[in-house]
Amino acid sequence: MEAPPTVRRSRSTAVVSDSWERSVRGEGEGERIRDYRWAEPVTTRSSDPVSPSSDDIAWLKSQLARNSIQEPSSSTSTWHSLRKGINPRTLAQQLEDLGRFKGISHYEGDEGSNHTALPCPGELLVEEHHSNYGEPWAGGRDVFEFLASTVELKPSDDVLEIGCGTLRVGLHFIRYLDVARFHCLERDELSLMAALRYELPSQGLLHKRPLIVRGDDMVLDRFGSDVFYDLIYASAVFLHIPDTLVWVGLERLSTKLKPEKGRIFISHNIKFCSRLGGEECTKRLTNLGLEYVEKHTHDSLLFSHYEIWFEFQKLRA
Repeated sequence: MEAPPTVRRSRSTAVVSDSWERSVRGEGEGERIRDYRWAEPVTTRSSDPVSPSSDDIAWLKSQLARNSIQEPSSSTSTWHSLRKGINPRTLAQQLEDLGRFKGISHYEGDEGSNHTALPCPGELLVEEHHSNYGEPWAGGRDVFEFLASTVELKPSDDVLEIGCGTLRVGLHFIRYLDVARFHCLERDELSLMAALRYELPSQGLLHKRPLIVRGDDMVLDRFGSDVFYDLIYASAVFLHIPDTLVWVGLERLSTKLKPEKGRIFISHNIKFCSRLGGEECTKRLTNLGLEYVEKHTHDSLLFSHYEIWFEFQKLRA
């Protein structure tokens, strides 16, 4: 089996440099892979664009210059020397303070529970879970912008994430979508604790009522038999699942996809497919009522990183 493709990238486009992807699609010609980071923003509400425009970027740079904010130093010691304040604390020190003193000002004894509706572990309060990923927490916004722009997502659409973790990506979908439109299947207890006990309440999103279900069996019945999705995505999830289970999952996901607009996006690679070879993979997808659409890449706004996504849709008659 051929190795996954290398990608030549620029700000606006990236081009597959070998035949691997084309063998999955059964095509003989090269194709362009769209990069949505620098495209014009898709807007569904006049005051709520999905991603920043070039004017937005220029404005921010002007504010940095106006306030004499220099390019950040690559030296950790220089960076830490900029820390000012009465009592600057590292995350470890903050956590120790919470354990010893419960904060700067706090209630004692029974009063402590009387004034706190949702007591939260110190580890969550200092956001240790933001370091649980292989890239910065800010990358979650990049994923949201790419996916929402690609499918021209509307607030009234329905979205399912397989493996939403601590809501690094999901928070942005929950904020953007109408009430109860975001669903997630997640198996990890710590991630669910961070999502439900800290991220949703601290971000003021409890009123959005996302449906987050604990499970690792790819059983989707708990989301409702009459629910179908405009967008289903899995970010770095299928990398850690045996191929046989991935195909079981795809079979179930295909039944929950809206016929015309509905899309499935899988990040990083689709080795569960490429290991079979292009012809066999296409055959299996067809048997599930799915077809491969194209490969995408998108950049990060805040750090040097790009991510690869593979798009699927319902098989067209």
